[in-house]
Amino acid sequence: MITAEKSIQEFADENRALLKTPYYLIDESRLLKNLEAIKYIRDHSGAKSVLALKCFSTWSVFDLMRQYMDGTTSSSLYEARLGHEKFGKEVHAYSVVFSDEDIKGVVPIATKIIFNSISQLKRYYPQVKGTPIGLRVNPGVSHSDFDLADPARKCSRLGATDAKDIEEVSGLLSGVMFHCNCENDNFEKFCVLLDHIASHYAPLLKKLKWVSLGGGIYFTKDGYPLDAFCEKLTAFSKQFDVQVYLEPGEAAITRSGFLVTQVLDIVHNQMDIAIVDAAVETHMLDLLIYRTDAKIEAAPKEGHRYMIAGRTCLAGDVFGTYYFSEKLQVGSLVPFADAAGYTMVKKNWFNGVPMPAIVVRRLDGKVEIVKSFGYDDYKGSLS
Repeated sequence: MITAEKSIQEFADENRALLKTPYYLIDESRLLKNLEAIKYIRDHSGAKSVLALKCFSTWSVFDLMRQYMDGTTSSSLYEARLGHEKFGKEVHAYSVVFSDEDIKGVVPIATKIIFNSISQLKRYYPQVKGTPIGLRVNPGVSHSDFDLADPARKCSRLGATDAKDIEEVSGLLSGVMFHCNCENDNFEKFCVLLDHIASHYAPLLKKLKWVSLGGGIYFTKDGYPLDAFCEKLTAFSKQFDVQVYLEPGEAAITRSGFLVTQVLDIVHNQMDIAIVDAAVETHMLDLLIYRTDAKIEAAPKEGHRYMIAGRTCLAGDVFGTYYFSEKLQVGSLVPFADAAGYTMVKKNWFNGVPMPAIVVRRLDGKVEIVKSFGYDDYKGSLS
């Protein structure tokens, strides 16, 4: 039986004959560690967690995830349908903007419908009034290291901001959503944001049945003070007599997903450059957007130095520069870590680069190829 203690590099090397690169690997044993933390939070604070499908939608592992989570939250009709059909349990249907067709589609399946603006709330209230209704509120503060992802950026369109307008529609609401964290792994900074919400929206919160604190809270980070986090959530819930929801995306699947690639060529231009059979542009696009390097699990700090580059024609298609304990050769396998959240949902067919298969290593060690792609999939994505 293969256990999570065995490195992903060892796993990739041992399964070379079985698994053709490139492929995404979801390791359920590693995933389970995050899910157990989510369950701990619910057991000790009462806070429920709904999976953010915008981050991770690989439904082949939903059978495991639904045992520890309370449902899904979506950003579109299609995500809401996927959550309803493949995850079950609660379906929180949010969108920056709904169309008439979207509303027709979400009403029969949503357990909560959350509007981004008061104008949309008023427009569609007659159609949705039989379903618990929420409103996204923008508190004007956030935790984000990137302006691109900052919901409190200047002229943000994300959430209602006018307190008077929010008060006028408060009677239509059963809850609100505050999504103002982004990669926030600092408990003290989370407390500052929650205290701001509690102090500025107390009259509103006391009228509600539930409050979603959104996603982006990295409570599955090693060393995160889970007990203190639970105490903070419990105090907030009791103060306003509301059901608290969290919307973990990356926190639910961090360190459980990998992109396994193979070196196809090694060239030299001021340094050694290994070109692999995958690409940042097509398979880890989020890294390119935020200009961050891919992670390699347990990468040494010295040794043989290589830039690892992708196979598209984009000059900046580079995963990063790393040290390896042994020299790379054509055929060497290079697994990249944290390749699940905001990666698999953004994969694309740029340059006609082959799409990685999706592989799951189950809790019992069984390796399952749950999805593979070929030329017909590429052709079918076009017209």
